[in-house]
Parts: sequence; structure tokens; C-alpha cells
Amino acid sequence: MSASVVAFRGVGKSYGEFRAVEGLSFDVAPGSIYGFLGPNGAGKTTSLRMMLGMIRPSAGTISVLGSDSAMGVRERVGYLPEERGLYRRMTPVETIVYLARLKGMEARPARARALELLERFGLAAFGHKKIETLSKGMAQKVQILATIAHAPDLVILDEPFSGLDPVNQQVLEDLIVDLHREGRTVLFSTHVMQHAERLCDRLLLIARGRLAFEGTLDEARARLPRTIRLKTSSDAASLAALPGVARVVPDEAPGAFELMLAPGADGEGVLRACFERGLALARFDMGEPALHDIFVALVGEGAQVADARETA
Repeated sequence: MSASVVAFRGVGKSYGEFRAVEGLSFDVAPGSIYGFLGPNGAGKTTSLRMMLGMIRPSAGTISVLGSDSAMGVRERVGYLPEERGLYRRMTPVETIVYLARLKGMEARPARARALELLERFGLAAFGHKKIETLSKGMAQKVQILATIAHAPDLVILDEPFSGLDPVNQQVLEDLIVDLHREGRTVLFSTHVMQHAERLCDRLLLIARGRLAFEGTLDEARARLPRTIRLKTSSDAASLAALPGVARVVPDEAPGAFELMLAPGADGEGVLRACFERGLALARFDMGEPALHDIFVALVGEGAQVADARETA
């Protein structure tokens, strides 16, 4: 039995000559929040469907909760598909009860759980109205609640923030954090980096069906040079001569520059050198690269995607 909640080993999926996923290997630790990131069409949904046993891989092996098929542990898994769909003439209570019973809950506890979740997430007043009368955001919240009603050990969310307004996006973020505190494992796919940056313990970036990066946010940030933004009366040549500075990029504002640091360079050392050399500073900001910048650098146009078989 695998110690990982999810384990991929050299997984691939081909449709004729087209390789949707190739050589994908990673592990999801118990109780973690794991981000499955990539641009549209990168292979995220295909990978999740293989994980769930909805489609068979062309190569490699997959383990979910110690089973070689998620179908064998389906009562311990909650899944929110990217393509939302509810029975529009059912009510939220009926919907949550119905889907919870499909995952093994008895009728009475399923109904109590449905009412509890609807109350907790501000939908109690709509619990007995037909789904077709609810707003899109409300209906999506109902589907999210139905995904977790049976208290699954593993929650898989495919683009869960899509279609939610900022308020409900925050509600969903809070829900993911709550699931994490309960010891549940959450894996979600997204192409919106801000959610992953705030929530995830580990990240996987996939591009063109292949692994581009897997690790922590700090490890991802280490792939890009640190930057310093400053404003000074000194010229670019003086800044380029500072120890640890690999590149100087003038900004649009007069006297503003962005300094790209060499690997291993220390921003405090650059600041110290500025004072030692008498460079007048009106601004000095050290910043870590945002996940958006890392994403663009690793999977954007022109990025060299790593061979998953070499990095696994």
C-alpha cells in the first residue's frame, strides 16, 4: 500500500498520435493541499480523469488511497468536475442527499448533513427551492457542498473557482482550508495562480501534457532570479557594477530600475554595497517572484518543459 494518497508513476495518455499526457510522475501526501496547475489544454483534466478511473492510462500506474483504482475507494473520494451539472428540478437538499447516498450515506444522516452544510454556507433559505431558480454561483456552491457531504478523505476539484464571484471564491478558499484542518487531502486544478499561491503545500505545473515543475512554492521561486526595484539618481552602469547584480532593467519612471540578481546573490548585500559606494536611494524593494511570473517562465511560450522521466 502506498504511503501517498495519490501516486502517479510514468503515466501517459495517447489518442492516436496525439499525446495528451506523457511520463507524468508525482505523489500527493496525506492531509496536504496540492495544486495541479497549467494552462488550458495542458492535460490537467485528462490526468484527473485517469486518477478517478474514468479513462484508462496508455502507460504507467496510478494509485489512489492505496488502491490501483479510484473506483474501488469511491466512497472515500469527492470529485467536482469542471463541467458542472445538476438536476435542475431538484432542490439543493434533495441534490446533496441524493449524491451523498450514492457515496454510501444513509438517508437520515445525509439529510442532516445537507441541512448543516446549507446553513453553514448561507444557503439555508434556498434549500427547498428548485436548482433552476438559483443563480449560477448558488448552484455551483450546491455542487461543491454535494462533493464533500459524505466527508471524503480525498477531495478532487477541477477548476473549482471558475464562475464564482470574488466573495464566493473566498468562501471556497476558506472551505478548502477547513478541509485541510480536518486532515483531509485536497487536490485542485486551476490556471489562476493566486488561489494556488495562497493555499497549496505543493504544486505541480504541467504544460503540453508533460511535467514542468513539482515542489513547494519556495522551490518554485528558487527557479527564478530574485529582483530588486529601486529608484536612484545613479546610472545603470553603476548599478550593474554592484556585486550580485546580473542584469539591470530601466523602468518607465525616471530613475527607476529593476535589478535581476545572480543565483545565490543576497539582496541585503546589494543594499550594503549601495551605501558603501554612496549611491543615493529614494526606494529599495526586494521581492520574491510571484507564482504568476514563475508559471509564465516555466510553461509560457518559449519555456523549455522538463522531461518528466528525468525529473521524477
